[in-house]
Amino acid sequence: MLRFFNFRVILDYMPLYMKCLWATIWLSGVSILGALIVGTIACAMRLSRSRSLTGIAGCYIESIRSTPLLAQIYFLYFGLPSLGIRISEEVTGVIALTLNSGAYMAEIIRAGILSIPQGQTEAAIATGLSYPMRMRYIVLPQAIGATIPPLLGQAIVLVKDSALLSLISIAELTRAGQIMISERFMPAEAFLTTAVLYLLIYYVLKWLSERWQQSLIFRERR
Repeated sequence: MLRFFNFRVILDYMPLYMKCLWATIWLSGVSILGALIVGTIACAMRLSRSRSLTGIAGCYIESIRSTPLLAQIYFLYFGLPSLGIRISEEVTGVIALTLNSGAYMAEIIRAGILSIPQGQTEAAIATGLSYPMRMRYIVLPQAIGATIPPLLGQAIVLVKDSALLSLISIAELTRAGQIMISERFMPAEAFLTTAVLYLLIYYVLKWLSERWQQSLIFRERR
């Protein structure tokens, strides 16, 4: 099968792919960081005793999770300019990915916190630990360890979802494949190269997750 592939054309387009790979990495990296921040805030609001904060967080999470990401991207890209708000395509993409993934991360973090046995929290209260100290020393260390695998899964989903940004003319990996097809009409070579580069990002994220888990286990043993 591979003998029918034109690897020379792939090499010719490799500078474009490397440029778009870097764009995918930084767009995804900024969006993952933003999603963690948004997700943590939304989780704190969801667990708050204030009904208004809980309602706002619940409305945000359910609205995002019940609508497709493509519709959210199009709303930000086409809808905001009609309201007089003009931002670049890259900023639009980061905001869309951040808000979308942040809703899912909020539920992942909330599930990790709620998985901590209530007895540990009660014991911490009995020893006189304040709420911030309970979260820092008792709840969050255990919750983070439990949520690393699902958070990694959501980060991978975000990286793959970044392919939708090609629909608003952002030069990322999928867009590189589209350009190669439009100029050379070689879909197999174009999207095989795209898939291999996405696979490379996946294994890097997996390796980083495993290292993080190992460091947490080492700290717990100490």
